[in-house]
Amino acid sequence: MIYWQLFVSFLKVGAFSFGGGYAALPLIQAEIVDSHQWLTLQEFTDLITISQMTPGPIAINSATFVGTQIAGVFGAVAATLGSVFPSVILVTILAFLYMKYRQMDVLQYVLRALRPAVVAMIATAGVSILVTSFWGTEVIGIETIKITAVIIFGICLFLLMKWKVDPVKVMLLAGVLNGIASVIIGAF
Repeated sequence: MIYWQLFVSFLKVGAFSFGGGYAALPLIQAEIVDSHQWLTLQEFTDLITISQMTPGPIAINSATFVGTQIAGVFGAVAATLGSVFPSVILVTILAFLYMKYRQMDVLQYVLRALRPAVVAMIATAGVSILVTSFWGTEVIGIETIKITAVIIFGICLFLLMKWKVDPVKVMLLAGVLNGIASVIIGAF
């Protein structure tokens, strides 16, 4: 039964996550944290971090990770198949239709209309991860903010935006900075 639940949960994610991996994050969170409570919000944030650092699409990495955590290898297979099944079917159909009707104004209108919704879904996921990183499960407030996380975020944002540093190097630096900060804070 758990295999079916994993398959169906990630089938929903795969079917409705238009716009790529980041757009899927609110849907993944709704399924695995809110609906089924397979992971906590903190574990979900860790899942996103791990999914970012591993090769491949974030939604598939998330499905594989959650499936493994919940039901082992067969759970990973069920969740991953659920995640990719809608895309395989939909992309095959859409590729055929797009090649046949790509000049139609209605199709171009629909594509333009979907863009703002995709941006909103990505922004929602980003804000959710940011809030969890800065406050965890604490009440949001200036007295509960994790200053170390804010400083590391600022450094990483600066490196990515101003100097265009490779994101993998920025992630490694963030891990090193967090380790150093933990040692320093632990000493006090």
